[in-house]
Amino acid sequence: MDKSVDAEVVHGLVVKNTGAWYTVLTDGPDGREVNCKIKGNFRLKGIRTTNPVAVGDGVTILPGADGLAYITAIDPRKNYIIRRASNLSKEASILAANLDMALIVATLVHPTVSTTFIDRFLATCEAYNVPAGIVINKTDLLVDDDNRDLLEAVTYLYRSIGYPVYHVSAKDGAGVGELHALLAGKVTLMSGNSGVGKSTLINDIIPGINLRTGEISEAHDQGMHTTTFSEMCRLPGPEGGWLIDTPGVRGFGTLDFDEHEVSHFFPEIFKISADCRYGDCTHTHEPGCAVRRALDESRIAQSRYASYLSILQDDTEGKYRKPF
Repeated sequence: MDKSVDAEVVHGLVVKNTGAWYTVLTDGPDGREVNCKIKGNFRLKGIRTTNPVAVGDGVTILPGADGLAYITAIDPRKNYIIRRASNLSKEASILAANLDMALIVATLVHPTVSTTFIDRFLATCEAYNVPAGIVINKTDLLVDDDNRDLLEAVTYLYRSIGYPVYHVSAKDGAGVGELHALLAGKVTLMSGNSGVGKSTLINDIIPGINLRTGEISEAHDQGMHTTTFSEMCRLPGPEGGWLIDTPGVRGFGTLDFDEHEVSHFFPEIFKISADCRYGDCTHTHEPGCAVRRALDESRIAQSRYASYLSILQDDTEGKYRKPF
């Protein structure tokens, strides 16, 4: 990898973030990868981030007197997706920027991914204007009637809200071709709990990439982390596109949500809330709440309402953004 850069200012795309270094693919047909550090203050307004520059960012780089290359400017972002850096952290981690789509990979067994995790991911995508979809992996394990019924119910729930749902098996290749066609020509982030087979799935979509995969813990039915940083992987085929692999996460701490806007990030709740008696209804106790009436009439899923409450009640200090 070329670790130097010519004397002139160069524009490029951040394709890897290892924490201390950023790998930038320079523009043009002869683009090359340059290892860079940050020079300047690129903090998001009102949010403390562990990585002010993210995979997917367009950046300007410039050589320094020390022979290293430095990122000196970031292009305006059309969107980005962010999560709390850890359950106890007041800082945020930008997973990626300038996305056409974000996909959450989930499994219904081995391991079982909670709908709360899925809903927090989807709500974050809604909040940051990133189109989202769900990929249910390991469908080859759903062999009995109960599991097949569960797959049908989960699929119906999210498709009825408006989210696309894809069924795949990274093990036997079922559905991978359809998923590859969906990704072509787009910049897509792929995320999910550890152990859901994300790395195996990406290996199927991009032959030869050989991402490291891990075993599932028998004691806890959870995956071991194998991806340790975000990276853009170029998709094969004439249409091109990029697939962004992210570290597996066991939780998805939301951040930067105004408590009176949380319902806006649940499309079915937001739509029905137009009929609430009060414009600032929190859908928890107010009289004349159309959302709670819809919940009683099974027009809103109990699992989605529970996820809404879990975010609303997440009162970690510094979670809700301050007005500015």
